[in-house]
Amino acid sequence: MKPLRILIGCETSGIARRAFDTLGHDVWSCDIEPAEDGSNRHIRCDIRDGILNDGWDLLAVMHPPCTRLCRSGRRWMSGPGKWTPPKQLPKGRSLESMRAEFEEGVSIFTACWSAPIERVAIENPEMNDLAQDRMPQDLPRPQMVQPFWFGEPTYKATGWYLRGLSPLKETNRLAEPERGTDEWKKWNRIHRMPPSAERARLRSRSFPGMMNAAAHQWIDQAVRNRATAA
Repeated sequence: MKPLRILIGCETSGIARRAFDTLGHDVWSCDIEPAEDGSNRHIRCDIRDGILNDGWDLLAVMHPPCTRLCRSGRRWMSGPGKWTPPKQLPKGRSLESMRAEFEEGVSIFTACWSAPIERVAIENPEMNDLAQDRMPQDLPRPQMVQPFWFGEPTYKATGWYLRGLSPLKETNRLAEPERGTDEWKKWNRIHRMPPSAERARLRSRSFPGMMNAAAHQWIDQAVRNRATAA
């Protein structure tokens, strides 16, 4: 059977691309930054610049800008109600720059969700009410999963907005450590990561165990669906 054409959007680490690529399909990643692994199957571009129309069978968008869309970022965008002046802003930031980041996040997310691709998975936290107001009407609630469901000893609630794909099934659920122990603190290392120039990039990296599960489960589903339709 003809290989699936798969686009991994908004990823530079190559973790998701390699997970899907090992299954023998035509897999590419894209981002405005170069690939960390130097792969020649990485396209350096803005995902909104036409690449979504190139006949893909499956789109997995790994890390679109979400800082201003997620619930934890709402306090910087508005005070009580909607679009009232926030009580404070991050140091060195203006409300105009925060709004610009919000609009960028909305634009990228909606472009990916509205792409002419049958199977779409977009990784993003649960959105705040300001972002929800700007989303497409057919956007479902995200499936929330944890890395430790897939053999990764880490806490990080990860949301998947899915179209044409089934929710992920856990593959190797680890027993959780007792709260407050050193092991529990290690599992929370992403949330406890100190400020740095690399913090955002490191916090957004994909988890190999989760990506391996996604590749196997979603490709298997896509292949079965295509065989049924043939």
